[in-house]
Amino acid sequence: MPKLIVVTRNGEEREVMGDADLSVMEVIRDNGFDELLALCGGCCSCATCHVHVDPDFAGKLPPMSEDENDLLDSSSDRDDHSRLSCQIQFTSALDGLRVRIAEED
Repeated sequence: MPKLIVVTRNGEEREVMGDADLSVMEVIRDNGFDELLALCGGCCSCATCHVHVDPDFAGKLPPMSEDENDLLDSSSDRDDHSRLSCQIQFTSALDGLRVRIAEED
């Protein structure tokens, strides 16, 4: 089971384990991080699962879709490492991935 490192909005860092067949959003949600709202449930129709991905993993992620890019444009906390966690499939190749939950818009 791969490891995911999640940094909360207040800077608390926690390591959790997740099933490789889930999205990063599902792993975060299933491990009790309430500040990641994920209101649409992973349908890529909101930006409430916005995270900032560690730059060391940028090359291991799938390309961003146009829909994801458009949704992230609505966030005032967007940066070069922003992604919607529902759009990142958690795989063993992402073992040790570190994400920071974005500020709420």
